[in-house]
Amino acid sequence: MASQSFTLANLRISQIGSFYSQNPSSPIHFFSTRNPVKSLNLTNPWMAGDSSLSLDYSASVLRTNSTTRRKIPIAVVASLPTANPESAVSDAKKPKWSWRGIKSFAMGELEARKLKYPNTGTESLLMGILIEGTSFTSKFLRAHKITLYKVREETIKLLGKADLYSFSPEHPPLTHDAQRALDSAVNQNLKAGGAGEIMPAHILLGVWSEVESPGHKILATLGFTDEKAKELESFASESGFLDE
Repeated sequence: MASQSFTLANLRISQIGSFYSQNPSSPIHFFSTRNPVKSLNLTNPWMAGDSSLSLDYSASVLRTNSTTRRKIPIAVVASLPTANPESAVSDAKKPKWSWRGIKSFAMGELEARKLKYPNTGTESLLMGILIEGTSFTSKFLRAHKITLYKVREETIKLLGKADLYSFSPEHPPLTHDAQRALDSAVNQNLKAGGAGEIMPAHILLGVWSEVESPGHKILATLGFTDEKAKELESFASESGFLDE
């Protein structure tokens, strides 16, 4: 029986060799051809002479189905948390936060998490304005030598380092003075008739209005004064709190 199997194997190999010698250009496939395949020619630069390679891939593998891709919902945030929602929402006019203002808040929240603080305070709002970096307010601060590195350094001096093994929540809640600073930013827009958008300048002025807050103390340590606050407020009123 073994000799018979060996003879059949030799006969099959000889038949394949005879077929290939008569048809040298025909490829030999040692797999089932029930399912149609597509041939993909690639070039291998590492092979000398004829570098053409023939690779067979199933069409079902190469086919991509765009309908199976998971769609990621995108949420657009138009407002920030306020302790007085009735004052922030009006039938006629609803104050809107600019995208720079929203990004400043988001970056401040993220900075609080990076420092492993349990809350987002006025110092975090200040750092968020500087991290955003494109607004007139952030440029105004840097022009007066108030940089992110200095603010972060003063924050650690004032509040200390968080425990190495502590973890901040995904959205660290606002401290009371930070919430009042945001409410002050909204009130400034309402006093101006609700014209334009609420910008990082409003947030910074709100932080400065909280005299006992860490953000105010850090600004004062770095040389920010009431005169600079009035200068920033003057610019904001002249621009109508439009996009900076």
